[in-house]
Amino acid sequence: MLIKHGILQSFNPTTYTASVLLLEATSFALAGVPIANHIDGSSAILGALCAVLFFDEHNLQDAVVIATFATIPAAPPGRVTFSTGYQQLLNVSIAAGVTQTFTFTGASGIPAGVLGVLYKAYFTSATVGAYLQLAPHGASDISAYATLGSIAVANTFINGGGMLPVDINGSIDVKANTGACTVTLYTYGYVL
Repeated sequence: MLIKHGILQSFNPTTYTASVLLLEATSFALAGVPIANHIDGSSAILGALCAVLFFDEHNLQDAVVIATFATIPAAPPGRVTFSTGYQQLLNVSIAAGVTQTFTFTGASGIPAGVLGVLYKAYFTSATVGAYLQLAPHGASDISAYATLGSIAVANTFINGGGMLPVDINGSIDVKANTGACTVTLYTYGYVL
């Protein structure tokens, strides 16, 4: 077995194969090389460096792309990764007019450096008209982001979800408005 450096020239998600330009043979590209299943389409960026494993160094078609790395160019922002749902908040009480900060990176499976999270949230309030605002921590205008509400009947629930930016530390702010709110929130993915 032998591992060689290459540059990813193309990726076919239907056949899960790639064309690779070998670095030591810059005028020779391999076509139809299988690509490892753990490399998704958002990682198989054209121009990315890659590692090609040759099972038989004398048969250039007996190979597989096992990794992509140090991309040229850098991976574009906005790659969405779904993960197992994780309960970030459970029945957290937030007083009316109060903003609380929560950090999602770490044990939840949300890695450091994310740009945003995919979330599902619900809340209840004894106050008719109560609503929540969610935004990246420290946003200059919390109302410019997500809003859930408003409660039409006291002690009922409002459900919602979406994609929400986070700050550099993976934190968001949640503000209860009009009345105290009891909040539950799950994350089920993130944006790199």
